[in-house]
Amino acid sequence: MSKNPTGISGIAAYVPPYRVDLQDWSGWTGQDWSKIRDVVGLGFRLPGPQQSVYTMAANAVLRLIEKFEINPAEVRYLALGTESSTDNSAGAVIVKGMIDEALRKKGLQPVSRNCEVPEFKHACLGGIYGIKNAVRFLNTDGQSSKAIVVCSDIALYELGSSGEPTQGAGAVAILLEIDPKLATIDLSESGSASDYRGLDFRKPIQYRNGNGQTYASSNIPVFNGRYSASCYIDEMAHALDDMFTRRKINAEAYQDRVEAIFMHRPFRRMPENGWGMAHLFGLAASTNGGQEQLRSLCDEAGVDFGEVLQEINGPRQVSGYAVREKIRDEIFPLLSIVLRQFRKHSGYEKFVLEKMSLGTGIMEELGNLYSGALPAWFAAGLEEAAQNSQELAGKEVLLIGYGSGDAAEAIPIHIVAGWRDAALRIGMEEAMANAVDLNEKQYISLRQGVSEDSLKFQPKDEFVVDRVGSLDEEGFHDAGIEYYRYIN
Repeated sequence: MSKNPTGISGIAAYVPPYRVDLQDWSGWTGQDWSKIRDVVGLGFRLPGPQQSVYTMAANAVLRLIEKFEINPAEVRYLALGTESSTDNSAGAVIVKGMIDEALRKKGLQPVSRNCEVPEFKHACLGGIYGIKNAVRFLNTDGQSSKAIVVCSDIALYELGSSGEPTQGAGAVAILLEIDPKLATIDLSESGSASDYRGLDFRKPIQYRNGNGQTYASSNIPVFNGRYSASCYIDEMAHALDDMFTRRKINAEAYQDRVEAIFMHRPFRRMPENGWGMAHLFGLAASTNGGQEQLRSLCDEAGVDFGEVLQEINGPRQVSGYAVREKIRDEIFPLLSIVLRQFRKHSGYEKFVLEKMSLGTGIMEELGNLYSGALPAWFAAGLEEAAQNSQELAGKEVLLIGYGSGDAAEAIPIHIVAGWRDAALRIGMEEAMANAVDLNEKQYISLRQGVSEDSLKFQPKDEFVVDRVGSLDEEGFHDAGIEYYRYIN
């Protein structure tokens, strides 16, 4: 086992060019723009016919290698976290193949021939599981090597559904190594939780790659919005409880001293609600005046303090709500009322909004990246802090990952001395600079898989899907197999 610190040394991202402006979208669909702005954000990205989960992943990894001057021969762990696979056999090795080809064309060494290439799947948590396993790899048999985890996903919802404005696409690649340049990770301090939740959010396989549809017209989830939001809060609370217990620390005191919070972010309001609820849970567990603060909030909100404590501390059979008769019931009815009251207080600004402020500008434009949402937010936050000369060295930051179905991870990390140099290389703003705004016709065409000649985008320095195989003949079969090309 390594005795040296392990953690994150670099991050890079790729997002597809096609952008939907949510103010425009609100006009097309007759939605209340002010509500969409407050709850969801400003825009999201969609892939076109030339992008797939694998090309986006490869683009992010290649940017990471180039930005952080990584020797590819030292990379012995390359993991893909995704819930958007179109191949149920190969995964990260597809990304490795693209990277190796591009590196050779550039006259560089390929990724190590002895590289592990796992794929991790658990809804939006796959990338975090990949990161945890990368840390374990580096601390055991991979001590002299480097690890890369890439989170790549495409978040799509039915047109006209409540999830439609919360779409998105992109990939985020993370470099991990011994003696990291950005932040250390000690998994003995982290918290985990999982519990099967039935119809929270699922993706039964209903399609096959190469059936004539683009990704923007397939891979639609089955989800139940209110139930899913409650699952998010409940599982996150259990992961935090595990972290607090393992570290023997007080929840209320920790929430006060932690420097910044980055969470899985499907849309703007969801992590705000999640961390706001976590603060109320912390007050309920307090032995230092926090319960009196909670009692005061309950009185203001007109709900019984004792019943709120029972709602927090009592057994929550969340899976029991996954039936037609109860799926729209509120699992935290009283706490939700208290949370609305809490939003009116300065404490909400201090303990929730300020703790989660770093990187929010980019995230409101990015949309939902599923497995990439949390690392994208962390990357954007580091970049913003570095640009604004905000000192984070020695500070603790909390990452909270969540995957529907469901599971959660609470991972505290510590920012290292000299972090700013690496943070300024991340390039989140640069990754967002390729936007091609869609009009309504282009958006609908892209989502329906119809060719749209007016979509003007010339790829440069990136991987694209060149074609999808269709042959199924004796002696040769490539139906559904994507072929890729790197465009200089």
